[in-house]
Amino acid sequence: MTSILHLENIRKSYYLGKQELPVLKGISMDIFKNEYVALMGPSGSGKSTLMNILGCLDSPTGGKYILNGNDVSRMLDDDLAAVRNKEIGFVFQQFNLLPRLTAAENVALPLIYSGVSKKERTERATAVLQKVKLEDRMHHKPNELSGGQCQRVAIARALINNPAIILADEPTGNLDSKTSYEIMDILGKIHSDGNTVILVTHEEDISHFAHRVIRLKDGLIETDKLNEHPTLIEQPA
Repeated sequence: MTSILHLENIRKSYYLGKQELPVLKGISMDIFKNEYVALMGPSGSGKSTLMNILGCLDSPTGGKYILNGNDVSRMLDDDLAAVRNKEIGFVFQQFNLLPRLTAAENVALPLIYSGVSKKERTERATAVLQKVKLEDRMHHKPNELSGGQCQRVAIARALINNPAIILADEPTGNLDSKTSYEIMDILGKIHSDGNTVILVTHEEDISHFAHRVIRLKDGLIETDKLNEHPTLIEQPA
């Protein structure tokens, strides 16, 4: 089975003057098509830095990163941006929606950079908003939506380019328990539809939704285990 994402001895350091501060100290792993993976670790473990590298938002100091057959570890920023827009859909804790745009306009935003016509942008935005059960709110702006609805808009935006990977960074961090489970249910359906989902979380109950859990500690992989019985935890009343 070919990996969609291959990391080989990935290292990342930051520099304070001449002092090197190593954050990732040699991460090697493969993630395969249609896996559902949770990345976990305490603050300072390197999981945010690793997520930025996986998402092509940052480049490693050393090592090799192959994303869907492309060696992205040596790419320049413009090439990285093109790969990022095509291969990865991002879901962030803070939603990152533009306040003056409607839900549909926010969802369609990545298509503008791809040169897609307005008619097709509207059709595709409507289709993905239907997928997250939000078509009745497509003309509402973020301040007219609940936190859970805003996160659904963000998920729809992540899906708009049919990316190979959905990368969700603490997607339930700003939501109450009931809404969190609704969002995780949507991510589960996206995985069932054939997407590869990588979830960054510090919440144990949220990690139970994933089929594989990778834990980082001090810039290294501490454990990498399959979750034999991923459960949709019963929603609180």
